[in-house]
Amino acid sequence: MKSIITVELPQQSYEVAIAPQGLAHLGNWMQPLQLGQKVLLVSNPMIFKRYGEAAIAALSQAGFQVAQCILPPGERYKTLNSLQKIYDAALAHRLERSSTIVALGGGVIGDMSGFAAATWLRGISFVQVPTSLLAMVDASIGGKTGVNHPNGKNLIGAFHQPRLVLIDPQVLTTLPPREFRAGMAEVIKYGIIWDADLFQQLEAAFRLDQPRLIAPELLQTILTRSCQAKAHVVSQDEKEAGLRAILNYGHTIGHAVESLTGYRVVNHGEAVAIGMVAAGEIAVALGLWNREECDRQHQLIAKTGLPTRLPPGLDLEAILDSLQTDKKVKSGKVRFILPTQIGSVTITDQASAEVIREVLQNLA
Repeated sequence: MKSIITVELPQQSYEVAIAPQGLAHLGNWMQPLQLGQKVLLVSNPMIFKRYGEAAIAALSQAGFQVAQCILPPGERYKTLNSLQKIYDAALAHRLERSSTIVALGGGVIGDMSGFAAATWLRGISFVQVPTSLLAMVDASIGGKTGVNHPNGKNLIGAFHQPRLVLIDPQVLTTLPPREFRAGMAEVIKYGIIWDADLFQQLEAAFRLDQPRLIAPELLQTILTRSCQAKAHVVSQDEKEAGLRAILNYGHTIGHAVESLTGYRVVNHGEAVAIGMVAAGEIAVALGLWNREECDRQHQLIAKTGLPTRLPPGLDLEAILDSLQTDKKVKSGKVRFILPTQIGSVTITDQASAEVIREVLQNLA
């Protein structure tokens, strides 16, 4: 089963290829794009140990000259210091404007590699080869790149679209269950904001917490429907002038939880899950969403093995303060993406601090 999804953009459209055993043919996928010979492969030690040799062999067989840059794993290393290491490798290997950076890893590697590509020599090509479910369905598509500031997530970055996204579902067989569940948070997000049928298919599934327990057909559906939703939204709104903001559902409070716990207590998907629960409760409190559908969301999140409550000991006032640094703040008001029904959301700045505080208190 192979799926090709096109992200249609005015400047440069590109393909998202969902191809079993695609990693072994990475160079062949890249050849038609008329990229230069020099490639810098960026990864982390665990991913490189598993898939680095296969990626380098596939690129070399297609005639590319491959260098590598290995970065520490984890969101807390998504910093300007790590970015400097990519720049150092780019300089050492004499990357040119025709060269390409290939991101082999999860969302952290993809975001940093993309930002390095956006800024090296004022912009070179890059290719996304996501190895986590979260990166496959979300982070690798859409051209959002960047690093974290100590006081906020993804505050330093640029829009820089990849030339290709190559998704090999078979690499998910080695993904730790916790990381798989993190990706499922983004899949559930698409069900809430865009695709009610996908949401119902997830509800009907027996288990969603481990890749080995999900039928290959359902996994292909999860990948394809999620990528289609992301591609459709990005094609209509590349730089988040309007519609694309709905992709941040669950991320407003989620990002605050991540940063306030130092990116060590919960991972991104777990934080988004908590953020979706909070957003659902805010929507109910504002009369935008009915209790029954809100509970269905919470039950699906719990079924996936994701958290539905805040980590213990988190300062609720610190969360409220952190919301003011969110990228979606406009004229001092926090804008939330809130559900109106499964498959549809609205953007509003009408959630008062009192409503948010009460919801957070109930989730503490």
